[in-house]
Amino acid sequence: MAGDTSEPIPASTAYLRYKRLRRQRRLAIVMCQILLLIAFLAAWEILARTHVVNPFLTSYPSQLWPTFLDLLQNHQLLYHTWSTVRATLVGFAISMVLGIAIAAILWFSDFLYKVFDPFVTIANAMPKIALVPIFYIWLGANYSIYGIAVAVALFITIIVMYSGFRGIDENRIKLARTFGATRLQVLRLVVLPGSVPVLFSAIKMNIGLSLIGVIVGEFQAASSGLGFLIINGAQIFKLNIVMTAVVILAIISGIMYLIVARLEAAVARRYQ
Repeated sequence: MAGDTSEPIPASTAYLRYKRLRRQRRLAIVMCQILLLIAFLAAWEILARTHVVNPFLTSYPSQLWPTFLDLLQNHQLLYHTWSTVRATLVGFAISMVLGIAIAAILWFSDFLYKVFDPFVTIANAMPKIALVPIFYIWLGANYSIYGIAVAVALFITIIVMYSGFRGIDENRIKLARTFGATRLQVLRLVVLPGSVPVLFSAIKMNIGLSLIGVIVGEFQAASSGLGFLIINGAQIFKLNIVMTAVVILAIISGIMYLIVARLEAAVARRYQ
């Protein structure tokens, strides 16, 4: 209607109070996490300084910052960190693409699923560190790291994604088939979009498992990377280098988790 001057209805008091309580709860959670981290570092420093634990074996938190600066100034830190991050991202991408593709093939063919299911389960349960010497011989020192990263993350990705595909509501699939959709179209238009929550669960697991695989590979075969830095520091009994590399790994893990969590939240808002 012309001249309509209606205004949007203001949010209710109860809703505003609910939003305020949510913000306060998130802030309280973050503060508790920060306090726990501070308490852990303080306990570590005090126990090492008072020799309750052997500082030669544990180092001190206060020694990590000078070590960090030293590694940063001689360019070792960025070199080794980038080597680990690059291998993790490559292993993650390969295992995700292969895992989703294989899970889709197994969903598409129930016969193939029944044939390969026990082999996938056994491969997932196998301790992947036993494969390091084999990959080293097959792929060499550099590419064996990628092989271990993929081996660690691939099979759990197949299992999780296949379970997600099978968990799609059968009524939605029947409705698509009623309108004449082929099985491939059902997979592309119904199953894959409906498995987005499972996809992000797989991503959260896969990114961490890929990092674990890279570190295991670097322990055994690499000449660069944070895993190599840890092993090298342990061999020359410089535990401050070892602990600094471990802290950097924790930071990398936290950053990767935050990126995935933000991406998941953005996708969730889009499809709400």
